[in-house]
Amino acid sequence: MIKNYIHFMDRKTLLSINDLTVVFQSENQETRATDGVTFTLGQSETVGIVGESGSGKSVTALTILRLIPSPPAKIVQGSVVYYDIREGEKDLLKIPEKEMQTIRGMKISIIFQEPMTSLNPVFTCGNQVAESLHRHLQLNRKEVKEKVLELFNEVKFPSPGRIYSSYPHELSGGQKQRIMIAMAIACNPKILIADEPTTALDVTVQKNILELLQRLKDDRKMSILFITHDLGLISGIAERVVVMYKGKIVEEGSVEQLFQHPGNNYTKGLMACRPPLDVRLRQLPTIDDFMHNATPIKEVITQEERNLEHQKIYDLDPVLKVQGVRKEFPGPPSFLSRHNDPFIALDNINFSVYPGETLGIVGESGSGKTTLARTILELIPPSQGSIRYKDIEISQLTARKLIKLRKDLQIIFQDPYSSLNPRRSIGVSIMEPMIVHKIFKNNKERKEETLKLLQEVGLDRDHFYRYPHEFSGGQRQRICIARALAVQPRLVICDEPVSALDVSIQAQVLNLLNNLKTKHRLTYIFISHDLSVVKFMADRLIVMKKGNIVEIGDADKIYSNPKAEYTRLLLEAVPRPLY
Repeated sequence: MIKNYIHFMDRKTLLSINDLTVVFQSENQETRATDGVTFTLGQSETVGIVGESGSGKSVTALTILRLIPSPPAKIVQGSVVYYDIREGEKDLLKIPEKEMQTIRGMKISIIFQEPMTSLNPVFTCGNQVAESLHRHLQLNRKEVKEKVLELFNEVKFPSPGRIYSSYPHELSGGQKQRIMIAMAIACNPKILIADEPTTALDVTVQKNILELLQRLKDDRKMSILFITHDLGLISGIAERVVVMYKGKIVEEGSVEQLFQHPGNNYTKGLMACRPPLDVRLRQLPTIDDFMHNATPIKEVITQEERNLEHQKIYDLDPVLKVQGVRKEFPGPPSFLSRHNDPFIALDNINFSVYPGETLGIVGESGSGKTTLARTILELIPPSQGSIRYKDIEISQLTARKLIKLRKDLQIIFQDPYSSLNPRRSIGVSIMEPMIVHKIFKNNKERKEETLKLLQEVGLDRDHFYRYPHEFSGGQRQRICIARALAVQPRLVICDEPVSALDVSIQAQVLNLLNNLKTKHRLTYIFISHDLSVVKFMADRLIVMKKGNIVEIGDADKIYSNPKAEYTRLLLEAVPRPLY
């Protein structure tokens, strides 16, 4: 993207946050979510705010619009001054709520992180965008619909009329995010706050969303406050960056300055923990390494080492064979027929997995990655084809024999939040599969094994009695890993296990998975839409598109010399720092 490197002090300031301190109060303690946060946003400028979960990024954004819930939140001190050309300065923290309602959407708008939950499932997308127009602009029904269709054209929907009448569940994640963007820009605001707008989106969709935001900014002369945990994204859209850590700003400057000469150890850690595409590291650096004033040594795995390791792996017989697998789902009924043509989710899938291998599977949403994982585990049966684990045809097993086989085949799901029962302590959740598969003689032995597993995944023994809501996202994913290991599996399918995590937590979890693989002699099928993550983990790589395998081979060779055009497009969409 083309950038305009005008120094931010040369621009007229549009928004000024001064000494903003927000605390969250509970019965026993008070937590500072932001601590003296101070920065400005100029006209037609994009400022990026980066940091991990809990750094205060979203709290800052919500406080600007006075959307922070109070209680438990309390604004202790500070001001948020908006500069209006006609009306002059306004401290948004002090004006009446009725006046604040005219600013939200009209002057300052926000795109929330999660489009899946931000849209109302019972209203069409057109009606939801029209709502803000009805509220703020004096337009009749016909004018409102015309305006909504114009907005859908502006955010590059190919069929605005169809989208207008569609419900959120009928759209992809990227399309839902475009609806949120159309809603946010409907009243032509001066400032757009984008709070993690590309989290969990495919790299190609992510690239399209960033390009769309940049174009809208240029066309409408908006200012953007772009919030993310990924520094790689920042270099592609922002001109100036604010780095936050534990509620404080630890570094601020131009994008060029930040990437070429980072001054704070936390910033250096954020940059280093992203898996590189040019080399294969044995361990990813973590932020903890940098925060303890230690510069980690980046140990590179040589091609000779990889060749020797692969020779050992591929001389063995496959542990899993997938041959000619096809999966069809019934098409939706129409007016003339009960069923239309079936939807083909998988079409003639063929590959093998070898003991000790990590087989990576990449592709966009809808490519069939998760359907393939569920089909391998017989969570959904294949329409045709063969899936053999060692000498066992999985699809022909009885229910009782299939339960026994599940001890060897485990899965780590994408979302650690919904994967754990909120009413059970994590100790009980980890012990449960041991009880089902009758591993160990009694619960005393199972509890001792659970305590060992907790320590093995980097948690404490006293966490045994705590509940899922008491843990962060990264800790919950560690709990899910411990639960998968509890039954001593041989093959583990990792279905987007780090897509919902900060890049710093990603690094810790990826290092953990590799260490556990070596220690327990595991075999992985690692599914992700993040190509840099798969590059770090995988020995071989499968690239999927619309239910088909378009490329398969050594991961490093595919990354350095992709044969398929689709693979090249995926690689080009990976965000890379421009400096």
